[in-house]
Amino acid sequence: MLNQFSRTELLLGKDGMERLKNARVAVFGIGGVGGYTVEALARSGVGTLDLIDDDKVCLTNLNRQIIATRKTVGKYKVDVMKERILDINPKADVRVHKCFFLPENADEFPYEDYDYMVDAVDTVTAKISLVMKAQEKHIPIISSMGAGNKLDGSQFKVADIYKTKVCPLAKVMRRELKKRGVKKLKVVYSEEQSIRPIEDMSISCRTRCVCPPGAKHKCTERRDIPGSVAFVPSVAGLIIAGEVVKDLVKDIPRTAEEPTT
Repeated sequence: MLNQFSRTELLLGKDGMERLKNARVAVFGIGGVGGYTVEALARSGVGTLDLIDDDKVCLTNLNRQIIATRKTVGKYKVDVMKERILDINPKADVRVHKCFFLPENADEFPYEDYDYMVDAVDTVTAKISLVMKAQEKHIPIISSMGAGNKLDGSQFKVADIYKTKVCPLAKVMRRELKKRGVKKLKVVYSEEQSIRPIEDMSISCRTRCVCPPGAKHKCTERRDIPGSVAFVPSVAGLIIAGEVVKDLVKDIPRTAEEPTT
């Protein structure tokens, strides 16, 4: 039957679409990368999505985050993303978690219900904790490496963490995961050399923070504030969504829907 996912079904088949409909994917971090990942997963027909983030939409998010508009500034990112998902697929089951993932709250999530986890957070501590929890629970996970301070979206690659190069964040993750005995981790990373941001205090959040009232993580608390553009984090997010979808349906033969008489 013709429906909103019919074009996707032409490639994945009826059983593949059923698998996505019954899948539950948790996306940690609903920002420049994670927002586009969620968008693509919703448009691909993933039935249940967990959104984990405690941040609010900020004025400086408008240049790259799919959920950021003048109307959404000041709103919780997970709430805006949920509303957007339900506009795309009213039958989707969206679970919001207004928290920042940390080792301290790592045990508060229903991992046994997750079919896949996406790491789109931007702190090393949280990334390592996510990977360790996924390994402990035997849940597939894909991790985003650095997407800031870059201008060339064509240089993103999918690889095992131990096959990465150039990316400074990937270097740190390789070292820390090796210490912890992690043998493998699928990541999306860029081989583009990072660009040093212009040091101009008139356009820096360092001294001119415009975070909305109630925001728990202020720009002024960050050690470094990376530059970003609309056409780089989005690419990473879409690549991640593609990997999740392909992994979820990889063992399912493509079949057509039985014709009705």
